Amino acid sequence: MDKEEIFSQIYDQYIEKIYRFVFLKVNSQEIAEDITSETFLRGWKAFQNPRTKIENISAFLYQIARNLVNDFYRQKQKFKIVTIENVTIPDLENNPTEKAHLATDIEFVRKALTNLKDEYQDVIIWHYLDELSIPEIAEILNKSENAVRTLLSRGLNSLKKELAKL
Repeated sequence: MDKEEIFSQIYDQYIEKIYRFVFLKVNSQEIAEDITSETFLRGWKAFQNPRTKIENISAFLYQIARNLVNDFYRQKQKFKIVTIENVTIPDLENNPTEKAHLATDIEFVRKALTNLKDEYQDVIIWHYLDELSIPEIAEILNKSENAVRTLLSRGLNSLKKELAKL
């Protein structure tokens, strides 16, 4: 299998997760698509370079995406907005009351997330939406697993406090 085929499989495996992460951070489909494309373009260039050593492709791609999101906000000097619009919601067509409650709950969580520090947003999104493990997040952030557990715990505590305000 050549490098193109291998990277094509990597792309297929991670495109939705990277896109969702970026979309949750920028709240714009067009911008999320651009940043996701740039993430995989940079990933491909690094993957082709024989001097680049990629030990964990997931962590590598998330780090590229995170850096590009940060660059986007530095350039635009905007505040980050997090949304949960693309999260898969169970089909509740036959139960409109439950559907309304769920939509309200998601909106509360979205609003609360926007008030958290960026690193709290990141670890919560990665761990609970993208289902990354603590070691994977530690590698992305270049921190110890204990530091990530602490961030996650503090992030959840902050999220609970923000939810209580709403």
